[in-house]
Amino acid sequence: MEQAFFRTIWISDTHLGGRNSQSRKLLQFLLTHESDYLYLVGDIVDFWKLRRSWFWPKINDQIISVILKKARKGTRIFYLPGNHDQVFQPYSGTTINGISVMNEVVHESADGNKYLVMHGDKFDCVIQKKKWLAGLGSILYDNLLTINRWYNVIRVSLFGLPYHSISASIKHRVKKAVNYIGNFEEALINEAAVNNVDGLICGHIHHAAIRDINGVLYSNSGDWVESCTALVENTNGTLGVIEWQEGLSTTELNSIGAHYEDRYRNGCMAPTN
Repeated sequence: MEQAFFRTIWISDTHLGGRNSQSRKLLQFLLTHESDYLYLVGDIVDFWKLRRSWFWPKINDQIISVILKKARKGTRIFYLPGNHDQVFQPYSGTTINGISVMNEVVHESADGNKYLVMHGDKFDCVIQKKKWLAGLGSILYDNLLTINRWYNVIRVSLFGLPYHSISASIKHRVKKAVNYIGNFEEALINEAAVNNVDGLICGHIHHAAIRDINGVLYSNSGDWVESCTALVENTNGTLGVIEWQEGLSTTELNSIGAHYEDRYRNGCMAPTN
């Protein structure tokens, strides 16, 4: 199988163990991409959902196997636990099967910029202060995704219309949701300033983006529940967001990488949403 190469890949919020995880697309992405560094930026395994109802299809084992194989072949892999896989947080500073578990880590890009990498849940006031509300929100979000899946089956198969995300529309149109994202980004930018780094890379809010905020680069790798996005670094240090589409050839993937390099040589790329 042909593969594309990036210096670094960040993926987050795959929520393996949840019925809405896009496991097949994630496996395809991992099989067709190699990198020197791979960051698993939290909520990779969803223990919240597994505790409520066990769901672990064989493809999830294949995903874990591919990641372990990458580690054996020399890819430097970091696992940064989030709130859904916080059972791994006490193991920060240890290495398991070649994978370094860290609650946060500083990544130095090819052009010398330093980025603080973390899941980001510690800046979510709902997660930290009202965990019962976060749990309820997770259940409601899952139900919305189920409705969204059947809605798009009808939309695409019967009417030939493109995929449309109901939850994404709600998040972008409801004022409180927009304010939540803005406050989250601001808190992370302040954390980057405290740590004297050039930017911060996270996940958690399922909203892929790269934004320059007051001279600090805020980057979010998105999710593999709806958007199927990854954050990548090219060999020159440029960061970009990939929205994964099935069936892309290596040539097309490489042309995407070249497009990032040509258009965003200053290391900043416009958000995808």
